[in-house]
Amino acid sequence: MGGVACPKEGLEEKRKRAEAILKALKEAYPKARTELKHETPFQLLVATVLSAQATDKSVNEATPALFARFPDAFALAQATPEEVEPFIRRIGLYKTKAKNLVALAKRLVEEYGGEVPKDKEALMRLPGVGWKTATVVLGAAFGVPGIAVDTHVARLAHRLCLSEAKAPERIGKDLEALFPKEDWVFVHHALVLHGRYVCTARRPRCKACALAPYCPSRGAV
Repeated sequence: MGGVACPKEGLEEKRKRAEAILKALKEAYPKARTELKHETPFQLLVATVLSAQATDKSVNEATPALFARFPDAFALAQATPEEVEPFIRRIGLYKTKAKNLVALAKRLVEEYGGEVPKDKEALMRLPGVGWKTATVVLGAAFGVPGIAVDTHVARLAHRLCLSEAKAPERIGKDLEALFPKEDWVFVHHALVLHGRYVCTARRPRCKACALAPYCPSRGAV
């Protein structure tokens, strides 16, 4: 929690603070959405797999050429990892990701007619797809409610004293207990943007933060 003592508050008190946080997020990021460039659920899935331990910027630099060559699961399923590697070489763990993407595409073709399944358990059985990736894709591509937790969301959940959990899935459950279900996808995207540009890991911009009035960590990080 960054050494900041969180206030002792009951669930209802925390929900009221979360309500104020949500209102501030909607005012600051009314059109919050993923910054990963994509045109289809398949492309979003690929981009999200690539974004693990990488920046959206590096992924967005790589995917235009990748998608031009392999626009859908059928095209990617015909490739070898070695053919995919040159397109994603600038991204961390590119060799492992190339293998996963080809295997993922083959599974989509064989089991789902080349389409991305709308079921979380099915998504998580795909190579390279974990809980966070599945939650992101379901929310951004299909509007399925869920709060995915990456490093930005986890950092803000801790600094805002909305969760003291360490495991991403537990943090997600804590956040989902505080925000309305219809806003879960928005909350994920808004917190990512806020963590990326305002409440950064180092030198957070507390004076410019719309959430500062509701943040126990303001000025103390």
